[in-house]
Amino acid sequence: MRFDELDLEDEILDGLYDMNFEEMTPVQEKTIPVILDGHDIIGCAQTGTGKTAAYTLPLLNKLLLEGNDDNVIKSVIIVPTRELAQQIDQQFQGFSYYLPLSTTVVYGGGDGKGWDVQKRGMLMGSDVVIATPGRMISHLQNSGVDLSHVEYLILDEADRMLDMGFADDIMKIISFMPKERQTLLFSATLPPKIRDLAKTILRDPVEVSIAISKPNESIDQSAYICYEAQKQGIIRELFKDKSESKAIIFSSSKLKVKELTHTLKRMGLPVAAMHSDLEQAQREEVMLDFKNGHVKILVATDIVARGIDIEDIGLVINYDVPHDPEDYIHRIGRTGRADATGRAVTFVSEKEQGKFHTIERFIEREVRKAELPESVGEGPKYEPDEQRKRGRGKKGGEKQGESRDNRRRRGRGNKSGKQDRKPATSKEGGESQPAAEVAAATPSADSVSNAQAGLGEARRSPRRRHRRRRSSGKAREGIANQTGNSNSVSTAPATQAAPTTAE
Repeated sequence: MRFDELDLEDEILDGLYDMNFEEMTPVQEKTIPVILDGHDIIGCAQTGTGKTAAYTLPLLNKLLLEGNDDNVIKSVIIVPTRELAQQIDQQFQGFSYYLPLSTTVVYGGGDGKGWDVQKRGMLMGSDVVIATPGRMISHLQNSGVDLSHVEYLILDEADRMLDMGFADDIMKIISFMPKERQTLLFSATLPPKIRDLAKTILRDPVEVSIAISKPNESIDQSAYICYEAQKQGIIRELFKDKSESKAIIFSSSKLKVKELTHTLKRMGLPVAAMHSDLEQAQREEVMLDFKNGHVKILVATDIVARGIDIEDIGLVINYDVPHDPEDYIHRIGRTGRADATGRAVTFVSEKEQGKFHTIERFIEREVRKAELPESVGEGPKYEPDEQRKRGRGKKGGEKQGESRDNRRRRGRGNKSGKQDRKPATSKEGGESQPAAEVAAATPSADSVSNAQAGLGEARRSPRRRHRRRRSSGKAREGIANQTGNSNSVSTAPATQAAPTTAE
């Protein structure tokens, strides 16, 4: 279906024509007519399907027809991150090029001047306010912003906002708005908490779902089954030949992001890092350079996993397997947007095989396993079920064949004066002997290994152990300490040294 078949004003159609927008995506085709009719909507669509335009265009059409003679805030769009707020504002600027409408973007991280610009824009009555929850609440409490005339409320990436803990903030912002309004809720997924929120703030909503939580079919997905130490070598192989298309490398930690960026810079590649340690001005500069092509490779945490619409991203690499299958969808959704094709590669270490298998079950397909480059050597086999069994075995702690690491950990615990089990006793009678003494009397390969490593109770002689036990017993009986002062009793040091026998 074409945009010019909709009942949109000529000024909006002119803007779409200039931007070469002709055909609607499925989510736009299903939602725009419903929004134009005034219904509330709960929309679920994967990233990159055009849902921003799905609510932007009908909202602009309504604001154009109604006007804003009183110079009040008529519509509010709440989003989880400043990057998404900026992205939506840019789309508004393009679609409303021929319209006498104003927007104000409200987010934190800037200086006092940015606060004043945001405050002035809202007090003057912007037609559209695009805001992050925390910053909007700050303005409501300190700037005298009036939301009592809001007629349209849009929540974008609602599932992520709830994951980030913004549920109470959203409800507080809504409490400043009139109950009679049109509310549009868009989310990539529809878990129970989103449906509970929808029941609270929406009135008889129309539900629209497009390809819920499934990757775009135009994305070529593959995985390298590797050891953790091989990952940087694979990165070097993938980028040894320069490409004109852009790439994003996702990692779950800021430290790895910084290390990868350093590695790629040493290879002479145009790369930049994006993580939460950067100041707002730095983040904006990085994103602008990436969008303009001055930076070809962006190494980032999940801060850019959603809502960032940048053209010509041909490759997405998951350096670490995401913890949540839905995060995998959002990450690889940065490529293959609209009708473009893209490639998504995931590095799967031994410990990550179980998580990746969960992702495969979630997307209902087996991801192709690529052959490792010869330069990095052979990798492990892909055996996610075996990895889970091994993990459960170690977690349960088998009594027979106990691992050396477990013995070492128990040895370190005894060394610090802590013991998890009662001492084993000798069947030959006499005083009870700790199990470690028996082990010391009868050397084994394991005890020798522990002695060589400087760990465990095998290092201590029986005589030294008895001295510690006797001194501990005297301390518990309240005998004076070694200073010779009979009126001064100090039990703390002896208590620390005494082994605990309670299970």
